[in-house]
Amino acid sequence: MTRNDLSTSGTARRVLNKVPEITIYFWVIKVLATTVGETFADWLTETLGMTLTAATVVVGALLVATLVAQFRASRYVAPIYWLAVVLISVVGTLITDNLVDVVGVPLWVTTVVFAVALGITFAVWYRVEHTLSIHSITSTRREAFYWLAILFTFALGTAAGDLLAEGLALGYLASALLFAAAIAAVAAAHYWFRLGAVLSFWIAYILTRPLGASIGDLLSQSKADGGLGLGTTTTSVIFLAAIAITVVFLTVTQRDVETVEADDLDDLDDLDELAGESAR
Repeated sequence: MTRNDLSTSGTARRVLNKVPEITIYFWVIKVLATTVGETFADWLTETLGMTLTAATVVVGALLVATLVAQFRASRYVAPIYWLAVVLISVVGTLITDNLVDVVGVPLWVTTVVFAVALGITFAVWYRVEHTLSIHSITSTRREAFYWLAILFTFALGTAAGDLLAEGLALGYLASALLFAAAIAAVAAAHYWFRLGAVLSFWIAYILTRPLGASIGDLLSQSKADGGLGLGTTTTSVIFLAAIAITVVFLTVTQRDVETVEADDLDDLDDLDELAGESAR
């Protein structure tokens, strides 16, 4: 378990997780990142003229380097974490696009395959660690499960979003509204009908990916194709700037750092020992 003693109103506090606390800022950046994942992937191939394979290799290499930094960090560091999320969003989009456009795999097949892969990841994760809560990402093994699940959620979201908007000809706006309504339903089920926090989180996390993909396509695609015609460059720049501003704000304010009171440190010492044994 990672530690970082802070001073807040004279009370010692400690960082718990390698991931941020779930606040409104988390969901705002998540949606922004998923949108960038769609538009930036298109920018690489359409504007820069890179092949899907080349773009996947380049962004994949950047993702690996960022994840190495993320795993080596002793605590949650907002710029590293969110850079990893943005890059994994782009990679997830490129993986799905490669399978569909290069290999020729139908969208419904990629949707099913990634849904099954995500389900298997969750099953193994729970079998090994007995929890899927992101409030317990306190060992290297749990962090590995976490990022693998994140990758599959992005690939699945890209496939599902494209399947509805393009494969089923629902359109970008209608798809975005549909996924937004689904997320609202999950939130209502959690707050009013006591749907479990872990289950609510992962369902919402999965749904934000196709929501972001639909928003990205709606903004960037030409009006002839059902979009608003902003283009991939403009859309990517706007959303990347919004992410950067929010991450800088969080880095300065530490509002998404999960901490506990000093009175709980004895309990955390026991958890530290268990986490160390789990990692070994």
